[in-house]
Amino acid sequence: MNITDLIPYIAPTVILLLILGAAIKILPEYERGVVFFLGRFQGVKGPGLIIVIPGIQQIVRVDLRVITLDVPSQDVISKDNVTVRVNAVLYFRVVDPERAIIRVEDFASATSQLAQTTLRSVLGKHDLDEMLSERDKLNSDIQEIIDAQTEEWGIKVANVEIKHVDLNESMIRAIARQAEAERERRAKVIHAEGELQASKKLVEAAEVMSTNSGAMQLRYMQTLADMSTNNSTTIVFPLPMEMMSTFMGKHTPRRPKDDNEDSRQDGSQA
Repeated sequence: MNITDLIPYIAPTVILLLILGAAIKILPEYERGVVFFLGRFQGVKGPGLIIVIPGIQQIVRVDLRVITLDVPSQDVISKDNVTVRVNAVLYFRVVDPERAIIRVEDFASATSQLAQTTLRSVLGKHDLDEMLSERDKLNSDIQEIIDAQTEEWGIKVANVEIKHVDLNESMIRAIARQAEAERERRAKVIHAEGELQASKKLVEAAEVMSTNSGAMQLRYMQTLADMSTNNSTTIVFPLPMEMMSTFMGKHTPRRPKDDNEDSRQDGSQA
């Protein structure tokens, strides 16, 4: 058989190979194929090897893995009229390929737009302090709202995380002053509580010492021991209180006589 005899069969063979190449589709484990037959939904196929008739059937691939969507920065006015810029990250995946393709034109873009509007509306209902301190609660609220609205599209929102809350310089300085004032307030309260506890302990110590005369003497000796350990030039002479009272009794000054008393004495002598 000559080569010239095979030439009429080459063109049909090439066309058949091209048709088979276009008809055979291989889908990995994380993908599904939404098949349309003459424009009508036929079914979801995959993973593995599937055959699609070119020109009659059409297949749209859908990734079932978790998709990370970066929500652009949004200007938000908080409940206490503070302007901040907030951005977040959204994690979602397709759970129903049929609804994700049929019921929404571009599910990724639609989810992104919905996340932006929900982020602004939810954060606008809270104060700045809540945005900074209660992120877990805000993340949960945003996730529930987006998940409820994207369920119709066959999308499951796994998680939403607020990444940054950017403030202007004047607001940062105001927050720093507020934090400093709060720390000073706490320090004063702690100091006052310490003084109160110390005064109560001193009263209890005084009551114990008043019931036992030897306790005061022991405390006196402890004070002397503490003073002797310091490098000071103070000299302390212990002196009994009885001796001091003796000296004070002997040198009690006499009460001066007034003029009326002198006149009464002169009248009695007369």
